Amino acid sequence: MKPTQGRTEKPHSNRRDWENLRRLLPYIWSYRGRVAIALLCLVAAKLATVGVPLVLKHIIDALSPAGEAAVLMVPVFLVAAYGGLRVAGSLFSELRDVLFTRVRYHAMHQLSIDVLAHLHALSLRFHLERRTGAISADLERGSRSLSSVLNYLIFNIVPTAAEFVLVAFLLTSAYDPAYALVIFATVLTYIVFTLLFSGWRMQFRHEMNRYESRANGRAIDSLLNYESVRYFNSEQRELAAYDADLQRWAVAAGKSQFTMSLLNFGQSLIVTAGVASILWLATRDVAAGSISIGDLVMINALMLQLFVPLNILGVVYRSMQYALADMDRAVQLLRREPEIQDQPAAPDLQVREPTIEFRDVGFSYDGQRQILKGVSFSVAAGEKVAVVGPSGAGKSTIARLLFRFYDPLSGQVLVDGQDISQVTQASVREQIGIVPQDTALFNDTIAYNIRYARPQASDAEIRAAAQAASLDRFIDSLPDGYETVVGERGLKLSGGEKQRMAIARVVLKAPQIMVFDEATSSLDTRSEQAILEALNRLAKRTTTLVIAHRLSTIVDADRILVLDQGRIAESGPHEALLAQQGLYYQLWQLQQSAAPAGEEEPRL
Repeated sequence: MKPTQGRTEKPHSNRRDWENLRRLLPYIWSYRGRVAIALLCLVAAKLATVGVPLVLKHIIDALSPAGEAAVLMVPVFLVAAYGGLRVAGSLFSELRDVLFTRVRYHAMHQLSIDVLAHLHALSLRFHLERRTGAISADLERGSRSLSSVLNYLIFNIVPTAAEFVLVAFLLTSAYDPAYALVIFATVLTYIVFTLLFSGWRMQFRHEMNRYESRANGRAIDSLLNYESVRYFNSEQRELAAYDADLQRWAVAAGKSQFTMSLLNFGQSLIVTAGVASILWLATRDVAAGSISIGDLVMINALMLQLFVPLNILGVVYRSMQYALADMDRAVQLLRREPEIQDQPAAPDLQVREPTIEFRDVGFSYDGQRQILKGVSFSVAAGEKVAVVGPSGAGKSTIARLLFRFYDPLSGQVLVDGQDISQVTQASVREQIGIVPQDTALFNDTIAYNIRYARPQASDAEIRAAAQAASLDRFIDSLPDGYETVVGERGLKLSGGEKQRMAIARVVLKAPQIMVFDEATSSLDTRSEQAILEALNRLAKRTTTLVIAHRLSTIVDADRILVLDQGRIAESGPHEALLAQQGLYYQLWQLQQSAAPAGEEEPRL
């Protein structure tokens, strides 16, 4: 397969934004009652806000006729109403915030869970191609952006729209239609300008995200491969690649900031023209005597209440566009369909006799190079079968197909006579245990890593599994024993210790079918013999498939399959294969001649 990390990504289209917004609905639907009450509080807060200039008009009109004595004529209830409306506006706004907070954090929580669950559901092909750092950045931005979008919608966009409707209704019903016309024209011009200009400049935000994800991916990848970087003195190479992506990010960020400044200026110009037009109309009507000073004050106050939030709405819209751009990466992950999926209403695998059968299986990773070509074999219950062959012959592919990380392009893989593509993936993997060649551990304790195979296992069972894997003496020698933290991917342990941890895991799981993918490749000769004895004892109680590089570890197998160029070239027990003097014999002689007396045999 070709790596994808250097592939050029195209900017994402904003046409997905509405689809992304629709995806938010399920996350808030379970709290719809709380959302409804929050929206009622929002409407009440806006009614109170719009009512303040109206009361202020009556207060000023009451003060207008006759100097200082007129103060006594101002009804007390108008002053009380003014104060009460301001308090009510603040109270209902805070209530709205409190009610919606739980909805917002619930949505963040659920989105994060859904994305992570979906990532685990995606097939092995995706995870072989992914960049861990980029995925991590996308997850973080996606969760954060969902919170931002909900905030902008509920706390800015909807309130401003509600206030606009109220102000427009008030001015249309009580004043010259010219006022409403100016307001509508200003708002419409503002919205059209903001949408068109923001839509054009979002390409720079997408570029920023793309280069930031690439830079983060490069940095984390170099840290995960710290030892390789040091082995090859590649620190400067990694820094140069990281620096190149950051430079591109800085250029995109500069363009984004410049175009945002242009947008800010254009929006300010539109709002200023609208406010000046309204003020000119009001001044003209006061001079003509058609409206009072109180009306002038009220109209001016309403304009300030409307256009100040509208000006902020421009910032909010841009921020929401940023949030939607950030969220788009997470939503793309949710859109990606798993390559391997269970059939609708697929039953669980039921195993009475743990047999394995590959029936005329053909497989290719990329559709170009055929890895397996009509492979057929069976493993009887309790039988130990080994698969050997040159590098690239397809040995590990057999294990991946058995675990259903991939589906064969042709043929069938059966367990106890059941096609594993017709049953649930979870039930297949529940019946199979594996000791992989490259064991990855969690950055947690030894006990946690062993118990991972069966979370409900007791401490005594964990110790028994460690003893079966010849790991107990090593663990007891550690100051913290089973509570020793193994480091990221088990970096604090040697290769042999990690492999014995994997053996302890599979011992604890006690599956009916065992797969060993060169289970002793990192062990010294003494440890290998001890582990092989433990594995042989375990294999007597299970059906066992061994993927082997070192032929000396599988001489006791009931049957050995020799793969060559995707086909089974030879099959039989060790002695019979040697007697044939075919490919297996050549591989055996090659390993024997390459291993001086007293030294460990090299792997193929």
